[in-house]
Amino acid sequence: MARSRTPKFDASEVITNEIIRIIERGVLPWRKPWTAGGSSRPLRVGGEPYQGVNNFLLTMRTVMAGHSSPFWMTLPQANALDAKVRKGEKSSVVVYYGQSRKDAGGEDEHAESDDHSEEARVFRFQKSYRVFNACQIEGLPESFFPDPEPTPEHPPSEPIPHMKAFFDAIDITTVFTGTEAYYLPPVDKVYMPSITRFHDPRNFYGVWAHELAHATKAPHRLNRDFGFSKFGNTAYAREEIVALS
Repeated sequence: MARSRTPKFDASEVITNEIIRIIERGVLPWRKPWTAGGSSRPLRVGGEPYQGVNNFLLTMRTVMAGHSSPFWMTLPQANALDAKVRKGEKSSVVVYYGQSRKDAGGEDEHAESDDHSEEARVFRFQKSYRVFNACQIEGLPESFFPDPEPTPEHPPSEPIPHMKAFFDAIDITTVFTGTEAYYLPPVDKVYMPSITRFHDPRNFYGVWAHELAHATKAPHRLNRDFGFSKFGNTAYAREEIVALS
């Protein structure tokens, strides 16, 4: 009986599919109107910034997961620092593109040839490896966790008095903490980043209004229920349309 072969891992396909999933989220994470904290660029364990598609993907993952550290490393690199990845954490794929040269005469570097016009052939290759954010790892030095509230490149947003008064009058509890905005039905609370994380105070109130709109679905308010909801299904889409209206 012939054994079935495990499909070969294709890093390019994995990255392409991930970019598609990011776009299909609806709200593009690179247009998030607030600062998630930490460095604006993902860094290797030695502090060198990632380039190209790795910079793009790791930035997206940092924003969506709410990581406060810019540092990423492989499992062996974490182990070398006497640290360990927490159980259940998922790795992220990054790629390395390079090239090597090979003499036209083949592998035998000492082969004699009277034809010196033959050029060396260039072979391009792609390697992939998996990395974890420092926030997914236990036991790392504090240097991997820079100040989560860096000095912003723009002036901190200040409340707009008449808008603050309007939102403060709404009888829905809002907790200002962390780097994510969402409504949590079990406790009937809205969670928001502080206004100082936003580039523009109008964006702060816009995001707050969106999350408050989700809160209106509670049974003791409008009792809105489109059925079982998970990201990407019809119920989820209908609720988002309501909150965006």
